[in-house]
Amino acid sequence: MIFEETRLPGAFLVGFEKREDDRGFFARAFCSQEFIDHGLKPVGVQCNLAANYIKGTLRGLHYQVPPAAEAKFFRCIHGTNYHVIVDMRPDSATYLQHLGVELSSDNRLGLYIPEMFAHGYQALSDGSEAFYMVSEYYTPGCERGLRYDDPILNIAWPLSITMISPKDTQWPFLPSLNSTNNEVL
Repeated sequence: MIFEETRLPGAFLVGFEKREDDRGFFARAFCSQEFIDHGLKPVGVQCNLAANYIKGTLRGLHYQVPPAAEAKFFRCIHGTNYHVIVDMRPDSATYLQHLGVELSSDNRLGLYIPEMFAHGYQALSDGSEAFYMVSEYYTPGCERGLRYDDPILNIAWPLSITMISPKDTQWPFLPSLNSTNNEVL
C-alpha cells in the first residue's frame, strides 16, 4: 500500500501497489499492520456500503466525538465521489481547514480520515458506491455534524446538490470565527 499524507496532518490518501499479470492484478486494499506502521489507527469494527442512485447526492458532513471518536477509511468501488474532510481538532494548527479529493473506481484511491475530522461526500456519477470501514461503533449520542453550506467553511461542492437527508440540512452553522485557509487537492 502507498500512503501519502495530505496537508491536513493525520489524513492520508492510500493507493495500491499492484501486482499485475495477464489475468489482471492483485493489490492489498487494507492491512492493519501497515496502518499502524504509519501511525494510523486501524479501522474495522464496522464495514459499510453506501449507494447513491443520483449524481449530485450529498452525504455529510459527519463525525463522532469521544468516547466514540472514529477514524474512517473510504474507497469508491463504483463510479466517482468527491470527498471533503474538515479538521475539527480544536488544538490543531489546521482547525476548521478542509480539503477535497475525488475517489473513483478508476483511480482506486482510499482516504484515511482520522478521529475528529468531519467527512462528507457528493456523488459525481449516477449509481456510485462507497465502501468504508470505521474504528468505532455508530453512537448516536456522540454524533456531530457540520452544514454542507456553512459560510465559514466555504466548501465548493463540484455539482448542484440533487439529494440530501433532512438531518444533514439541519446541522447548526459554526459560530463566526476568523477565516481559515481552505483549499482543494
